[in-house]
Amino acid sequence: MAQPEALRAPPSTRRWAALVGSRNRLARGVARVPAKVRTKLLVAFLGIAALLVLVGVVGLRFLGQSNARVENLGTLQLRSATYETLQTQANILRQLLGLRVGGDPGAASITGAKASLGGRRWVLVDVEIRFALSQLGPSTSEVTYGFVPSPADERALRQIRRDYHRFDDAMSVVATLDGEGLTSDKVTPALQRAIDADNDLFLVTNDLAERTSDQTEALITANRSAYGSSRDLFISVGAVSVVLAAGLGLILAWSLIGPIQRMEARLSEIAAGDFSGRVDVPNRDELGLLGANVNRMNDELRRLYGELETASRHKSEFLANMSHELRTPLNAIIGFSQVLLQRMFGEITEKQREYLDDILSSGNHLLSLINDVLDLSKVEAGQVVLELGAFSLREALERGVVMVRERATRSGVQLSLELAPDADLVQGDERRIRQVAFNLLSNAVKFTPAGGSVTVATAVADGEVNVSVTDTGPGIALEDQERIFEQFQQTDVGVQQREGTGLGLALSKRLVELHGGRIWVESEPGRGSRFVFTLPGGEL
Repeated sequence: MAQPEALRAPPSTRRWAALVGSRNRLARGVARVPAKVRTKLLVAFLGIAALLVLVGVVGLRFLGQSNARVENLGTLQLRSATYETLQTQANILRQLLGLRVGGDPGAASITGAKASLGGRRWVLVDVEIRFALSQLGPSTSEVTYGFVPSPADERALRQIRRDYHRFDDAMSVVATLDGEGLTSDKVTPALQRAIDADNDLFLVTNDLAERTSDQTEALITANRSAYGSSRDLFISVGAVSVVLAAGLGLILAWSLIGPIQRMEARLSEIAAGDFSGRVDVPNRDELGLLGANVNRMNDELRRLYGELETASRHKSEFLANMSHELRTPLNAIIGFSQVLLQRMFGEITEKQREYLDDILSSGNHLLSLINDVLDLSKVEAGQVVLELGAFSLREALERGVVMVRERATRSGVQLSLELAPDADLVQGDERRIRQVAFNLLSNAVKFTPAGGSVTVATAVADGEVNVSVTDTGPGIALEDQERIFEQFQQTDVGVQQREGTGLGLALSKRLVELHGGRIWVESEPGRGSRFVFTLPGGEL
């Protein structure tokens, strides 16, 4: 036998393994870890779970940041709306004050009153200004904001409140002087203080509103950029986690699947009778032990098959030698018995003829047994070579009927042929097919009682030639219909008749299978039997 060699994987498996398969260093490294398979699977599961947790944590972190940005944006929008209200109120004060300072007699159109003479005509304008101031006052109170101003906003708001009080104080003086109808020279200093307070109020409110608006726009821009960055980072983390999880699963899978595939291939070769290879499984887990057991089984089977081959060769040699040694004297016994029965050397008594018949019958039975044993051993050893050729199936079956006709006549069994015209010329070994037909016919005649019948029929079906031998014998039980095709197996009826060795059907089955056909029996106890064998479509 050939020396063992390491088993190589198929080309397609090798190409895939070169990338991520069982030959990958990581996969082999995982395979060599001295841990059980369930431990490796648990570690892989925990690793994948950790990656999923990581993705979840990153997602929650990004969600929290997004929520914080939304809250900040809401606060900024509220601040912006509040400060814009202050800016609007300051602008209204500035417009009203401009009317008062400019001495425009059209102020009456604003106040809805008729123009007055002297300082009294501005009383209604002063009322409008004081009303606007009364609206601005509460707007500077942080209690009504609903948010906590930043330190910079707090400083601006304090300045606005100071300017408000300066403006209010100056307008109180202006309103008093206007109410008394005094000239503008006495009102001018108070108006100048109001103008200074108003200018400062206008600048501070504009700066506060514009700064808050800029912060809002900046936060919106930052939110948009942060959202894109968070989205890209989350997708990247998720993609990397998926790749790592897939890679981890793939490496672990190949560290398990690779050895299993190699062992499967090796077992297939062992099943086909090839014991020359060995499987290489580097795993230090259950698969490694299994691979070692496969190699031990391979070695043991190789040894046993070697012993079986030696025993089979010795058996074949023994049978060949014994067949020659047994046939020579047996043929002499049969021949001399026939000579004596033919009275070629004188008359014999009735008792002598009876003894000679027994000797001749036993000799023929023994010769048939020797021939069956030798043929069966040759078939099992693969030494039978079929001499294939075209022959007439009709003539082969007719010769078989002729060979058993004498015994059938003595037993009172009727023989008949029902041969299909299109099942005549077939391809096969004529001598072996005649041997199969003779075995089936002799069994049918042997087990059919007097007055029964045996019918040989042929037919063509599904591209095959079917040959059947039907008898009206005792039938065969269902549990015996497979067993009778094994060596030295007979039914209870066959054992009771003490005739035959149980080799005829086993040999017939082997010969039919050598032709690529099948053989089976259809029978019920008490209703006869029908043996059928097929030959592949070979009609010429």
